[in-house]
Amino acid sequence: MIVVMPIATVNPATGQCEREFEPWSDAELEASLAAADRAAGQWRRTTFAERARLMVGAAELLEGELPDVARVLTTEMGKTFAAAKGEASKCAAAMRYFAAEAESMLADEPVAGAAGDRRAVYRPMGPVLAVMPWNFPLWQVMRFAAPALMAGNVGLLKHSSNVPQTALLIEDLFRRAGFPPGAFQTLLIGSDRVEGVIADDRVRAVTLTGSEGAGRSVAQAAGRALKKSVLELGGSDPFVVMASADLGRAVAVGVEARVQNNGQSCIAAKRFIIHEAVYDAFTEAFVRAMEELVVGDPMDPATRVGPLALEQGRDDLAAQVDDARQRGAAVLCGSEVVDGPGWFYRPTVIADVTADMAVGRQEVFGPVAMVYKVADADEALAVANDTPFGLGASVWTTDESERRHLIDGLEAGMVFVNAMVASTAELPFGGMKRSGYGRELSAHGIREFCDVQTVWID
Repeated sequence: MIVVMPIATVNPATGQCEREFEPWSDAELEASLAAADRAAGQWRRTTFAERARLMVGAAELLEGELPDVARVLTTEMGKTFAAAKGEASKCAAAMRYFAAEAESMLADEPVAGAAGDRRAVYRPMGPVLAVMPWNFPLWQVMRFAAPALMAGNVGLLKHSSNVPQTALLIEDLFRRAGFPPGAFQTLLIGSDRVEGVIADDRVRAVTLTGSEGAGRSVAQAAGRALKKSVLELGGSDPFVVMASADLGRAVAVGVEARVQNNGQSCIAAKRFIIHEAVYDAFTEAFVRAMEELVVGDPMDPATRVGPLALEQGRDDLAAQVDDARQRGAAVLCGSEVVDGPGWFYRPTVIADVTADMAVGRQEVFGPVAMVYKVADADEALAVANDTPFGLGASVWTTDESERRHLIDGLEAGMVFVNAMVASTAELPFGGMKRSGYGRELSAHGIREFCDVQTVWID
């Protein structure tokens, strides 16, 4: 059953509803789809130079309004103000990157070997629906929008219902930058109407970032309509620390990797898999660092961990930790709902996790880390891969053969060595197994929503 949330800004730091929006009527949705269809015919005929000019203009607008934009992100989903400003800056950089690189990424590809002119040509698909989550409400959208628009597609955004002001801000940004009417639109609709939009003949493809359940629903709808889909779903990312690792750096980066975005990131490190030779030293330092994190008002510069974005999310996280405790896990720190307004949860570390626990099989979306002790690299791989997910993995070792063994053996779409997993415009982003399919960002991502046309001129 699809649960339809009200389209509203509810400040997670206070629990107070600050603004509510009426869902669109059928007539309003139809007008938007018609506008996208008209824009697609116009936009696909523009040059890369014209698209780049407008995209850079949108980036300049965003850079000039960073504090105002960041305040909206913090108010709607609770990330710290500093993190919100960083997210907006990252979006502007990605917009500039695709403005500069799209033409070369989508250049015709001549094929030698026979008489005549033979080549593969990339063509825009048309209107693409993006179903996006709340955790990185600007970045998740822009990593789709920047390459898709530069490829000559137009965008339809169905954003998460708890970040409507961010969604409207993005549409307004492209409008003010001079993109033609209908080139990028926000749809103020509930999740119950997504299937109908996917089925509409004017929509050519769909991309989703979200939960497994949402991914299945969108994939089924796209399959019925015989349309391309790209899915970026959950993760239970391993953070593997071997005996040769720089322990101080591994601890510091591990803490950041777990609590970035208040712990609400698909690529956040969640399972810390530590070699037995350094397990005690790592765990002691890691727990101490987690306990010292300042939890509080996300607008306060001293705060490292703000509230969870949704009350239900906070309650689900607490239930996962309680289930682990009842089944025998050792809680090394945290595991407390913070008293008072807002949806805060103390940074938590759990040991002795087993497969029958919810935290052992499900994605843990909040500032909760699990630590595991392993004897060698083979056991580390077995534990790391013992999950239905395969999004990112972080490996900490200075041993070259050990590094290669772990990279080759990890079932993950992205492997970072001696660094935390991150998304960047230059590298493909996506996962394996139940973490989804397709790629965002880089040349791979921009081509996902292009039709490849074969041309042979004799």
